[in-house]
Amino acid sequence: MIYADYNGSAPISTSVTEYLKERFNQGEYSNPNATHELGRKMLFKMEDARRSLARVLGCKSSQITFNSGSSEGISHIFHSILSSEQKKKIIITSEIEHMAIVQACDYYEKRRGFKTETIKTLENGQVDVNHFKSILETHKDNIAMVTVIAANNETGVIQPYQEIGKLCQDNNIIFFSDTTQYIGKTPFKFEDSYMDFAVSSSHKIGALIGSGFIISKNPELLRPFIFGGGQESGHRGGTQNYLGIETMGVAIEDFERNQEWLRKVHELRERFEANMKNKFAQVYIVGESAPRLASTTMIAIPGIPGQAVQAVLETEKVYVTTSSACSDKKAGNRILESMGLDCNISGSVVRVSLCMNSNQALYDRIEEALTNAYNKLIEVYKL
Repeated sequence: MIYADYNGSAPISTSVTEYLKERFNQGEYSNPNATHELGRKMLFKMEDARRSLARVLGCKSSQITFNSGSSEGISHIFHSILSSEQKKKIIITSEIEHMAIVQACDYYEKRRGFKTETIKTLENGQVDVNHFKSILETHKDNIAMVTVIAANNETGVIQPYQEIGKLCQDNNIIFFSDTTQYIGKTPFKFEDSYMDFAVSSSHKIGALIGSGFIISKNPELLRPFIFGGGQESGHRGGTQNYLGIETMGVAIEDFERNQEWLRKVHELRERFEANMKNKFAQVYIVGESAPRLASTTMIAIPGIPGQAVQAVLETEKVYVTTSSACSDKKAGNRILESMGLDCNISGSVVRVSLCMNSNQALYDRIEEALTNAYNKLIEVYKL
């Protein structure tokens, strides 16, 4: 079996598995907020993970707030910035955000009286910074926040978040970037990002599912919307998922130790894409001219439905994801259409996303399976 959907959810890393075996054998569990010895031990492990994350991600431990993942973090940040006392009423976002951002913008627009201005997307999958500048110039005195994703989960295209963040900083505007797909797949330093807020989820980095965190330039801007017993410095109530948090510390250190894989997997992906283009003249690589996450390829032969390709690959135990058909207004199709891609391409894509397990043999196997699938389906669809 080949699992090639790491952007959807990364398998638990080997380092995390080994940690959990030892942790379960150790058998110490308690509420990390308890004052007895066991509670203090759990708290120390949790805080050790917080320090590891802060060191690798270039922030202070005090800037990290643990939660259940990025969706909660996004809701928390919107809740904190767009309070009822907020007099500025413009939210600037992009066409390529995750649905958690899209739905948050929709909610605050329909229920709270805010207005969303949307940055256009270039053909290469990056946001149009010049268009952002024009929106900024028009509305700069009334902008409550800017939210632009760091790397798109569908295409893997990396966005010019530092340039956008610097413009926001120069104009005293809060900048939030969804870094869920970015963190753990490429080096990231919050201190150099010009971001006010960032988010991440444990299951994207090889840790146990169900945990995550917000990084805040100024944590005091966070207004709690889950109330509890004062956990997370009063910013997020509820007993922390300390086992999930511990595994995030392990996973991020694993990423730090193995960053050499980035160069290698980039080379493997480039070779894989070149081979597929040499075999099939019709092959289209989404975002090919833009900087992308090293581990992501979104590929299509226009006219062959992506769902058909996915089905054939599954018969060979190769698991990828596909964009939605044009009649279905789900996230992938919306993003590709914003790039100007027609239904013939956007309905044909499949996404191959890998990570630290990538090697030549793995890509060779995917290439072989995808080649077989395309050869079969070219006959079926008479291309």
